[in-house]
Amino acid sequence: MTRQRRRWLTVLLWMLIAPFAAWAAGRVFGLESGYPTVQLIAFTPYAAVISLVPLALAVLTKRIWAAVAAAGVAVAFAVCVLPRWIADTGGGVPAGPTLRVMTVNMLYGQADPDQIVRLVRDGDVDLLAVQEYTEAGRAALRAAGLEEALPDAVAYPRADAGGSAVYSRFPLAAKGYRHLAGGFMQAHASVQVPGAAEVYVESAHPCAPMGRASDACWLADLAEQPAATPGGPVNVLMGDFNSTLDHKAFRRVVAKGYDDAADIAGAGLSTSWPYDDRWYFPSVTLDHVLADKRVAVRKVVVHRVAGSDHRAVYAELVLPKAGG
Repeated sequence: MTRQRRRWLTVLLWMLIAPFAAWAAGRVFGLESGYPTVQLIAFTPYAAVISLVPLALAVLTKRIWAAVAAAGVAVAFAVCVLPRWIADTGGGVPAGPTLRVMTVNMLYGQADPDQIVRLVRDGDVDLLAVQEYTEAGRAALRAAGLEEALPDAVAYPRADAGGSAVYSRFPLAAKGYRHLAGGFMQAHASVQVPGAAEVYVESAHPCAPMGRASDACWLADLAEQPAATPGGPVNVLMGDFNSTLDHKAFRRVVAKGYDDAADIAGAGLSTSWPYDDRWYFPSVTLDHVLADKRVAVRKVVVHRVAGSDHRAVYAELVLPKAGG
């Protein structure tokens, strides 16, 4: 190979590394701001895998400095992404009452109610959070027998995507809703699980960052998510957050005293959206169960639900004992 060709190959290699370096820096330092960086940062796990290509090329072509730079980029991605794939088993799971929860976005109430009820029964679900909850969706869930399995509810159906509900096996108290700046509602309530401290549950659904016009409401809605209360009820915040652990705004929510259950269980790379046959781009993890740090996580599983573009997220949580 001539010297000129070698030089051009080196230039091309650095040009391949540069965008991944910029992406990794943006993720590490939380530099996403507005369209399109907010949208792109959700695909960081895919960028992490593809970033290994320029590293391999640098090694194979013996470009030492390019290989060092590419390796640094790959390490930065690995630090951000790989922990979600590794279960946090430190100390094991303490003894305490088990709370089984699930969250599902019904896509304007169109999700298959029979499948949702089957998942509730098969998983022995105690609390179900529902987003994009409509009158038609409520009627369909009732007809499918949901209220037989989860007899109490705090429900605010709407004709658009802003409806919200929480269904419970145990009696609910202090029922209400949070009306977000973006227009969506978040149903919430308190529930007393036998043998456990009081639990506060909320069905989360900030608006989606679909472009320049909606990025502001997305940030405002995430900022409005309630903080955990270490001296009060055990908080469980679950739903369609329209954000991933790669978004700084969502990490700020988690930092309010929560753990992401899937992250703790080693299932943080299980994707939840889009799962509608009309969509073709790579899926990301928008649906989450956040539990405050007094709660242990036994497992997290995602389930595809016919009629919805979101997967349901199921989690088995271990609550602190009452008075503990």
